[in-house]
Amino acid sequence: MDPRDYYDRMSEGYERERHRGYHRYLDDAEVGCVADLARGAAVLEVGCGTGLILERLAPIASRVAGVDLSEGMLSRARARGFAVEQADAARLPYPDASFDLAVCFKVIPHVPAAREAVAEMARVVRPGGAVAFEVYNRASLRRLVKRLKSPTAIAAGVDDTDVYTRYDSLASAAGLLPPSLRLERVHGIRIAIPAAALMRLPIVGPALAWQDRLLGRTPLRRLAGFLVLVARRR
Repeated sequence: MDPRDYYDRMSEGYERERHRGYHRYLDDAEVGCVADLARGAAVLEVGCGTGLILERLAPIASRVAGVDLSEGMLSRARARGFAVEQADAARLPYPDASFDLAVCFKVIPHVPAAREAVAEMARVVRPGGAVAFEVYNRASLRRLVKRLKSPTAIAAGVDDTDVYTRYDSLASAAGLLPPSLRLERVHGIRIAIPAAALMRLPIVGPALAWQDRLLGRTPLRRLAGFLVLVARRR
C-alpha cells in the first residue's frame, strides 16, 4: 500500500488513544530520551505526525520544525501552530547544519531507505549536534507478539500489515549510522509493560511507567520493545 495513503487514513483517528495510558507514556518516554539535548536547541522531528512530540519539545527548545510524508497528519500539526513540511525522510528539505538536534520516533522501522534517512538527519545537524532515532527491537517480547497476533485495524479497510515494517537488533540499528555519527547512548522503552491495557489502571499504570524508565537505563534495555539510539555528529 502507498505509505502516504496509509498514513493519511491513519491520521483520521490517530489521536483517539494517544492522550492517555500506553500511547501517552510512549510519547513522554521518547521525549525523555532527548530532553537534555533539546533544551535551548533548534530541533527537527522527522515523521512528526500530528505534532504531539513537537508539542512536548516546543517549551524547552529554541525552535522546532517537523516533516512528515502524510498531508493528513501535517494538517493537524499545522493546526497546532507548528512549522512543518511534507517530505520524505530520506530527502529532507533543509540545508546542511540547520539544526542542533534531529529526532525520529516510530518512523525509521517503516522507512525502507532507513540508512539514507539517518544519513539525512546527520546532514542537517551541525557538527557537535545530535541525532536520535527509534527502532523496533528484534529481541523483544513485543516482536514475538506481533508475529503471532492477527492483523490490527488501523482505519477502515487498513491494518498494520499494509505498511513496511522492519525490526532491528542493537547491532543492526547501530549499523544504520553513517560515518559522521558516533553512537553515544541507547535507551530502552517498554521493558516492564506486559500489556498496553495495564497502563490505563490508576495505580498500576504509573508504577509500570516508573519501573520501565528505570530499566530502560540498565543492560535490560536490550529486551525493550523500542530502542532509541542517540548519536553525536562528528
